Amino acid sequence: MTLRLETDQPTGRLAIYLGVFGVMALSNAIVPVLPAFGEGPALQSFIYSAYFLGAFLTVLPAGLLSDRAGRMPVLRAGLLVTVASGILILSSRDPRFVLAARALEGIGAGLFVASGMSWMNSRPDHEHVSGEFMGALNLGLVAGLLGSGLVSEALRSATAGILVFTLVSIVPCLLVFFTSDSRRARPENGKEGARARGAAWLYLTAVVLVGSTGAITALYPAFTGESPSSLGLVIASMNLATMAAVVAASRLRLPPIRTIRVASVLLAASTLLVAFTPAGFVVVGALLGFIMIAQLAFLAGTGLPQGRVMGFYNAASYAGMTLLPFASGIIADGSGFLTAFAAVAFLVLVMAPVVGLSGDGDAPSQEPDPVRRGGSFS
Repeated sequence: MTLRLETDQPTGRLAIYLGVFGVMALSNAIVPVLPAFGEGPALQSFIYSAYFLGAFLTVLPAGLLSDRAGRMPVLRAGLLVTVASGILILSSRDPRFVLAARALEGIGAGLFVASGMSWMNSRPDHEHVSGEFMGALNLGLVAGLLGSGLVSEALRSATAGILVFTLVSIVPCLLVFFTSDSRRARPENGKEGARARGAAWLYLTAVVLVGSTGAITALYPAFTGESPSSLGLVIASMNLATMAAVVAASRLRLPPIRTIRVASVLLAASTLLVAFTPAGFVVVGALLGFIMIAQLAFLAGTGLPQGRVMGFYNAASYAGMTLLPFASGIIADGSGFLTAFAAVAFLVLVMAPVVGLSGDGDAPSQEPDPVRRGGSFS
């Protein structure tokens, strides 16, 4: 008897959720032990950012490819590359080799996340599924942080946690080869597709708002000098808060544009808060969850092929996660950590008036119509 799973069934969706869990867990497993792979905040930020550079270069072509060739082949390729990158990171601690392996790890994540989010946002029940998918994504980030820090301390090995999550990623890597997706993407709606011309602001805010969380995550280990397990707990609180927020936000009726605008102002304040108390990570994570669900809801209403839309969205997000940690690390080296936190907070605050601007640069975009879109956001 041959094992066959369908994404329209809970077991088939579980394979995708396990996949995004494994990809994200492995990507974060190195964070609590960054000091073991490089000295100084700049080099550590480079290693952290290399993953996002690889993802940034991959998500757009992966999204376009998922529209043309289907999502499952791209998902499978992403998991294969993810497992291979984990093995490579385990094989050497030379900073140059680790940088290359982290970039490859980002390529795997870019393949999987772009096609997975295309699958998610193309479904008529995308609001409900987005909560589950993004919840699994953030649970993976939490598991990678906590698990890697705790395992590395317990076994006194900086690579023990990376080994564990490389092995974990093998499970969904095998499952997706027995999973098929019979549901086609929702057809493009010409009337709604016109709204995409006024959505350029959203991609810019994705660069800064999502990237800001990567910046503070990369800065925090060298800023505090805490143990890997303590760092894992602190940074994981952000992902736990995001996980809870995306599930809650996917079930609430909140207007996307207004939600992003208000959350941007609050995110700027909470970015500064992180420099004074680790509780700031919880606030940052919760706000990010609401921002991301609002961004996805707006994009789902464009009527465009979601592989293309998710490719651009993820490219913007990963660009931010590449550039902001890199820039903030340089600022921290030259002017101190508080200056770096303040610079990130200022950039986030500048995004508030940008939210909702149309492609013409002066008129606000319209909120997606929940009746046409079938969504929870109005």
